[in-house]
Formats: sequence, structure tokens, C-alpha cells
Amino acid sequence: MSDTSRLRLPEGYEFSTDTARVDVGLVHRWLSTDAYWAMGRTREKQEEAMASSINYGVYDTASGAQVAYARGVTDRALFAWLADVYVDRSVRGKGVGTAFVARVRDHLAAFGVRRVLLATEDAHGVYAKLGFTSLERPEMWMVHRPE
Repeated sequence: MSDTSRLRLPEGYEFSTDTARVDVGLVHRWLSTDAYWAMGRTREKQEEAMASSINYGVYDTASGAQVAYARGVTDRALFAWLADVYVDRSVRGKGVGTAFVARVRDHLAAFGVRRVLLATEDAHGVYAKLGFTSLERPEMWMVHRPE
């Protein structure tokens, strides 16, 4: 891990892997209306995705309100996919997102996975600070998109 493995959330925020704490309605609203990769996603699909993932959240310690969400799709042995990372607009720029992703990354790494993948159009700089790099050999990777 890089020195970012010790990043802490700003005072007043806490990290959790407790799925019971996730505000499913809020997460669905964030993603389906404000996340380019999930625009229009149905709540049913969001709930299905969450049910087969490790769900992560950041919460305001004073109010208990959720301010960030992500999920990890993993076999808990070799591979993980980091998905649906979202930080509420009201806390962006406060260091919550970077510290959150560092905590998620470290949680997934603790399983011993060999790689954690993600896709982003606009947050390369955030992820690069946390040790994520572009694929070394993208010609090896393929995707199948059922019609």
C-alpha cells in the first residue's frame, strides 16, 4: 500500500461496511439521477446489484446521514470490481471521497485479491493518488455486452 493507506476520513464522518445502514432510496436517487454510468437505473436493478455486493458507506456522525456510497463486487479471493462510487455533492472537496476510496481499496485488499478494477470517465486523478493505474496491456482485456 502507498502512504495513502493511512488516509483518514475528515472529523465528523465514519466509514461502514454495514449493509443495514445503507439508505437504499438515497443511493438509488444519487445514482439514477446524477451518476453518468447509472442514469435511469431502476431501483429494482440497484437492489439486485447491492444484494450481491459488499456495500460501503460514509456517514455523518452527528446526523447519521449517509454522504457516500460504493460497492465491491468480488470473489473475496482473487478479483474485485469497485463500482458505483458516489460522494454527495454537499461534501465533495472535503477529502471524504479520497479517504473513502482508500478505505474501500484496503478492505478489498485484505481478502488477498490480486487486482481491483474500476472504470471512470472523470476521476482518474483521484484514483491515481490511491495507486490505481491504467491497464498495462489493455489489448488483453475484452468485454461482452449482451444485447
